[in-house]
Amino acid sequence: MAKREPQLPDHPDCLNCGTVLRGQYCGHCGQRATGRLISLWELLRDGFGDLLDIDSRLWRTMIPLLVRPGRLTRDYLVGRRARYMPPFRMYLVLSVVFFIVAFFDPRDDLSLLFEPEPEPAPEEQQAQEDEARSKAQGVIDELAEEGLLSEERADEARAALEDDDDDSIEVTFSGDAVDQGFNIQVDPETGKCTVTGYEELPAWLKNRLTKDQVAERCERITADGGRTFGSLILDNIPVALIVLLPFLALVLKGLYPLSRRYFVEHLLFFVHFHTFVFLILTLQILFSRLAGIVSLPEPIAILVLVAASLYSPVYLYKAMRLVYGQGHVATILKYVVLAGAYWLGATITMLGAMGFALLTV
Repeated sequence: MAKREPQLPDHPDCLNCGTVLRGQYCGHCGQRATGRLISLWELLRDGFGDLLDIDSRLWRTMIPLLVRPGRLTRDYLVGRRARYMPPFRMYLVLSVVFFIVAFFDPRDDLSLLFEPEPEPAPEEQQAQEDEARSKAQGVIDELAEEGLLSEERADEARAALEDDDDDSIEVTFSGDAVDQGFNIQVDPETGKCTVTGYEELPAWLKNRLTKDQVAERCERITADGGRTFGSLILDNIPVALIVLLPFLALVLKGLYPLSRRYFVEHLLFFVHFHTFVFLILTLQILFSRLAGIVSLPEPIAILVLVAASLYSPVYLYKAMRLVYGQGHVATILKYVVLAGAYWLGATITMLGAMGFALLTV
């Protein structure tokens, strides 16, 4: 039986670049020789082909990224690049996926697909209320002993705890400990903020914000329970992480001065590592949600999540060993320095994200 020849389109030229076709694919741009009309299958194949094709660049990148520390960086530096996704494209894709997964829980909007949590029995609910009241009583007593709460206010708070009809407790701190330094007090009824100790703020911050502006921003933050302020911080986190990359690359440049590697090569190392972090965090979040849905035993779920968390520092060490090729002792020493720099840089960038959110709220 004769082999069936592939059917060629009814036009001689590539629709993308105009080159004369000599087969199923254009020899100039690589586009598949198809007609002007497209089918639903072609749309789905173009959209999900890389996701479903096990031999696609997506899976050829994700698998070594997850289980072979440093492999992608080493291959990219020696020129083996065509089989993998471009590093920054992969970084951006996984960062977007992570933030979507982290801050969007479909169970909140698709609650009908999940069984609602049963209401606790009256006896259990009463026990929970008694436990919460006991803890609150202990906090009030401790604050009173430390002099942070006047006896009059402490008695009012204790009375409020015993009043089942009063669901809120207003506690006003007093004493010298509160009067010292910068402090903001919020009126729970009006939402008005009162600023004290403004003079104790750093000069650079006082140059940016007056006392009235501090109070105004406080009122904006508390107006909706801090949701707008929290959203601004989350919006700034991706930028803060990108700013962190060149700082860490400079640290690596200083730790390996004799490696003869350029700055951008050290930057590539942390682009791949941060991409891995986004991937492992995304998998942890998805696993924790799945464990809740299928009622996985809590010890097993905790064990898996802890193991995944411990994998990240081990991954960084093994990646440093593979890419830079130094011994265990030298790598461990540089790993400790890099971990300290990482913690410092992450703290500064996160504080910067919070500060920027505070100035723009």
